[in-house]
Amino acid sequence: MSDITRTELVFTRRFCMGHRLISGSSERCAIPHGHNEYVTVTLVPGPNAPQDRRLDGHSNMLLPFAEAKGRWHRFIDERMDHSFQLSESDPLLGWFAAHEPQRLDRLVVTPGDPTTELLAALLMSKLQAFLTAQGGLLSPASLEIKETPTNTVRLHGGPSLYLPLVDRPADRCWWHRTDDTTRD
Repeated sequence: MSDITRTELVFTRRFCMGHRLISGSSERCAIPHGHNEYVTVTLVPGPNAPQDRRLDGHSNMLLPFAEAKGRWHRFIDERMDHSFQLSESDPLLGWFAAHEPQRLDRLVVTPGDPTTELLAALLMSKLQAFLTAQGGLLSPASLEIKETPTNTVRLHGGPSLYLPLVDRPADRCWWHRTDDTTRD
């Protein structure tokens, strides 16, 4: 089916976050700082969607908007908004564990520096897990994160194209699971 004839559902959500990058590729970003980000997802019919794309003349939707976006928006609002994103090798993780363990739930822990590119891939994978658990009627076609008014990352296709290889099973990677975790 050509892109011209497919239906897309597009949802945007805003969240505030902090992070720091310690790999040395951006010295300015090694100091904790924050962004007001917008994440936009584009959903298309998934593998379990009816093959006949015609509206049914009754409900006239593949999935109600509230169902299609509800789980995702709750995750963004409750887990990503006002989170602090750190690499799994960042020494601040140990500091939080020792001095402020009650804040560990607000950390998003990533394999390597929590760049916008990586965050987009991890979030696309999490969204795919949510949609698969909802029955596979929808799939993510793209995910875009606008980090600043002049910096945007947009991923198209499946999340596996972008995710870094990690040395642990998929069920030990928060971005593959349908729970609300953001660290392992």
